[in-house]
Amino acid sequence: MGQTIDKPIDEANNFKVAITVSRFNEPITQGLLEGALARLNEYGFEEHQYDVVWVPGAVELPLVAKRLAKKQSYAAIICLGAVIRGETSHYDYVCQAVTDGCMTVSLDHELPVIFGVLTTENAEQARDRIGGAHGHKGRDAVDTAIHMVHALKQIDQDLG
Repeated sequence: MGQTIDKPIDEANNFKVAITVSRFNEPITQGLLEGALARLNEYGFEEHQYDVVWVPGAVELPLVAKRLAKKQSYAAIICLGAVIRGETSHYDYVCQAVTDGCMTVSLDHELPVIFGVLTTENAEQARDRIGGAHGHKGRDAVDTAIHMVHALKQIDQDLG
């Protein structure tokens, strides 16, 4: 039987993370960021180990993620945003563009680009995802980033 790659995170988190955050729906995205920063602190990250870049809206997240990836300074990039359905089909286009853009950056740069963008039907559902009934998606995005960094590191070291 082959190796399993799913070690618990017990190594030092001695790498840098970038977080890009949308200002659109800022009461929600600020909550996402606060949860993400609290979770990084729980993992022992210090301020010099992460950078935060604000952008106007969710559509701008992939371009900034791409620019951050090109710097080759970060082990992961976390994109935080909130797209809340309105009365037009604009919601569908924004969600698809942001999803595709983040995935493209991740695959092109072989770097975890974590999709921490809420896509909800209303503001109540969004609030439920920043510490309400559905947990905290900002914290979850950090967990995903750290797990992905360690999984890729294991692949490079143990399965090379």
